Amino acid sequence: MNYWASIVLRRRWTILLSTIAIVLLAGAWGSSVMNNLGAGGYSDPGSESVQVEKLLEQHVGRQTPDVVAVYTVPDGHSIDDLGDEVHRSIDGIDAELLDRPVVTYWNTPIGAEFLRSEDSTKALALVFAAGDENERLAAFTDIAPHLTVPGIDAEITGFTALAQEINEQSERDLLFAEMLSLPVTLAVLVVVFGGLVAASLPVAVGFMSILGALASLRLISEFVDVNVFAVNIASLLGLGLAIDYGLFIVSRFREELARDGADVESALTRTLSTAGRTIAFSALLLMCAFAGTLVFPQAVLKSLGFGAMSAVAVAAATSLTALPAALALLGHRIGKWSWRKDTFERGEARARRFWGRITSAVLRRPGAVAFGIVSVLLLVASPVLGVKLGDVDHTALPPDSSARLGAESLAAELPAANGGVIILARSTDGATPTSAAISQLHRDVSGVDGVTDVIFAGSKDDMTVIQARLSVPDRSQDAMKVVEQIRGLETPAGISVQIGGLTAITADGVDAIITWLPVMLAIMAIATFLLMLLAFGSIVLPIKAVAVAFMSLAATFGILTLVFYDGHLVDVFDVSQGPLPAGMVVLVISVVFGLSTDYEVFLISRMVEAKQAGATTEEAILVGATRTGRVVTAAATLLILVTGAFTLSELTPMRFIGMAMIIALALDATVVRMLLVPALVKLMGEANWWGPAFLRARTAGNRAAADDGKAQSADDDLSALEVKH
Repeated sequence: MNYWASIVLRRRWTILLSTIAIVLLAGAWGSSVMNNLGAGGYSDPGSESVQVEKLLEQHVGRQTPDVVAVYTVPDGHSIDDLGDEVHRSIDGIDAELLDRPVVTYWNTPIGAEFLRSEDSTKALALVFAAGDENERLAAFTDIAPHLTVPGIDAEITGFTALAQEINEQSERDLLFAEMLSLPVTLAVLVVVFGGLVAASLPVAVGFMSILGALASLRLISEFVDVNVFAVNIASLLGLGLAIDYGLFIVSRFREELARDGADVESALTRTLSTAGRTIAFSALLLMCAFAGTLVFPQAVLKSLGFGAMSAVAVAAATSLTALPAALALLGHRIGKWSWRKDTFERGEARARRFWGRITSAVLRRPGAVAFGIVSVLLLVASPVLGVKLGDVDHTALPPDSSARLGAESLAAELPAANGGVIILARSTDGATPTSAAISQLHRDVSGVDGVTDVIFAGSKDDMTVIQARLSVPDRSQDAMKVVEQIRGLETPAGISVQIGGLTAITADGVDAIITWLPVMLAIMAIATFLLMLLAFGSIVLPIKAVAVAFMSLAATFGILTLVFYDGHLVDVFDVSQGPLPAGMVVLVISVVFGLSTDYEVFLISRMVEAKQAGATTEEAILVGATRTGRVVTAAATLLILVTGAFTLSELTPMRFIGMAMIIALALDATVVRMLLVPALVKLMGEANWWGPAFLRARTAGNRAAADDGKAQSADDDLSALEVKH
């Protein structure tokens, strides 16, 4: 980092202007990223249900409509009066968007009863769109206008309608969150730094990171399928992490400037060799954490990983290029537009006294503090043992949503129009399945709770298709229970059975996440251990970091389970009760684990600096806690403001993310990072610094070669520290 600092100091204008130009050009190119992104990728392509879907498309035709329109007969009219008007509108749909003609009550004379309600007040139109999942989802915006008829109340639902409404609402939520959080974040930074110039730098870097992350996603989308939700994650993390990294860099720079006799060159050099090096290492850790999402078969989860890694990389890059160049240009003018010249210094002094008193109290009773906090965290985490995972369904939408009302209307009044469960029966000898075997299968499926009707949907060669209609909405938890029961039935002799349909695809997707989740956690834990081992030359510190991160994660999900799964305070938070959405769980685990180790790195790296300067373990703990307490707390507060804005969303999954981030960040940056970690480090004593001799020697040698000034900073920390026993 010393070499990079010398380049920044010599080429400050070149680096600043070129970085801004590159980011602006990249942002302009990346602004069209939405045209390259898809809205699908939620299914496991290797699952049984998806294979059934492919076989049906090839041989029989898909049985689950993409869009369903529910028409309500106006007062004074009969159901037959609506046909001509509905079809005049439907005929306007571009035929290239359709896999087959739209099926309605009025053009299906045989068996049309299932397309209307028993009281003949509602009738249906079923739309089967053409193309793959992404193409069918994209076609919705062109199809939907033709399904509404003036003077006739219509509810548009189905998987495509639900997915489209959720995607559109999440995009609006993201825009609202950014518009709300940016000015609030700037105000908080002004308070932290005591001036507008210093406060505006992290926000500017955050804005640049958003543009860079969009360009990165545009580039990735040229080679692999990327879900539109990746933009939300990239923007959210790009903004939050860039502001955090900017906060760490600017704080350390001002701290170094405040040292006696410090000039701009030496201050920036020490800043980059300490905070800069830590940020680069932190970004690598976070990228490894998010790389764990790439093990899942669902494209949407891989997209989350791509979006998150893009955001982290761009946030770190802009924080280590444009920001140091700006600091080199500003120098001592970083404190301009402050209401008091020493506002930042006075705030730092107060924070160090505050965290010094707290840390000293912890160090006097480390065993009691550690035991108490660990006991409480384990107690809070205990509800997670009984949690179940599900998927985002119609209940994610507000109660007055048209798509949600339509889904509930179908389940209550028109269950036959649900996609239900598709059962594909094939003869084991290659011949047509016998009527006796199919009849037995029909009887067995009919006896399953939740199945209202079982119909013969078609046959070809050695394949017979049966559809089980349900009394509950597709993809709901109750529907997945029906799928589980049908899969548990004994298969009649002479045939093999495969289960498909929208609900089965959803259930298989959740099962895939549950299967691969331990692998993701193992990747995150191993990567964190190895990287921290290489960085600090200690075996004990990485083990402690991983254990504490998982403990913080478990406590966070314990609280989320109480609210979203067990239903406590659901009315207060205005969310839907049910299984935790598996995809959102993966996202939260990645973000929370990554940020937990991120804050750990900033705290431990400051302790290691002091230890290498000759401090005792207790002195190193005090230096680390007092020097990082304010900045870690401020960083967590800023991320809470950025991500917490999602709690204002109308979507339950977005509120889930917002609440998860608030709980995790508040817990980790205070109780865990500033109380539990110092207590554990104190209890482990000199064992904290134990590691292979060759690794410790190499690490220490690299640090010494990299920066002699860093040791001087640590010496200054020690000389200013009064350890009170």
